[in-house]
Amino acid sequence: MAQQPDMKSKTKKLDQYLVHDINDYKSIQKFLKKTAPIIGFIVHRFNTLEECVNMTICRSLNSRTDTIGLLVLHKMNYSAKVDLLNRISNQFQNDTGTKISNLKNLIQNLKEAGRLRNAVVHAEWENTDFDGYTHVSVKINESGIHQEYLQFDETSLTKILGLVNNTIHQFEEYWDET
Repeated sequence: MAQQPDMKSKTKKLDQYLVHDINDYKSIQKFLKKTAPIIGFIVHRFNTLEECVNMTICRSLNSRTDTIGLLVLHKMNYSAKVDLLNRISNQFQNDTGTKISNLKNLIQNLKEAGRLRNAVVHAEWENTDFDGYTHVSVKINESGIHQEYLQFDETSLTKILGLVNNTIHQFEEYWDET
């Protein structure tokens, strides 16, 4: 079972402006120089992970060609693909009377890897505060507008990369069981 990265987060009510002024440009640039390679690896490996999802769905739909699967997957977002993989896998278990031992964990890890990948890719890296919290999203509801921040550092980014890599490796066990 892959360990989920323990990401510290915080939310704050939107002040007047979305971006806050840190006035420590050198510190932010130093942070970005250290973490940019890890962020790049997260993006690279996540693409491999999504390709594992695509390939598994294609092979589940037709073992002779990927054409049918690619027609189904065309323009489908990542979370919809994960949901489809889960439904196909559950039906496979029902039809064959077998159990895919790591299915629940695989699906959880796929979802968490997608969530964290989106946070990393869409983070406002130059909007990082002195505690290492980076703005990742805006939540709007009846209580107002709130900004969500995640605390990214070399360790947490490396853990995200580890989650993505471990989830890729989980497919080997999945493929052995299906």
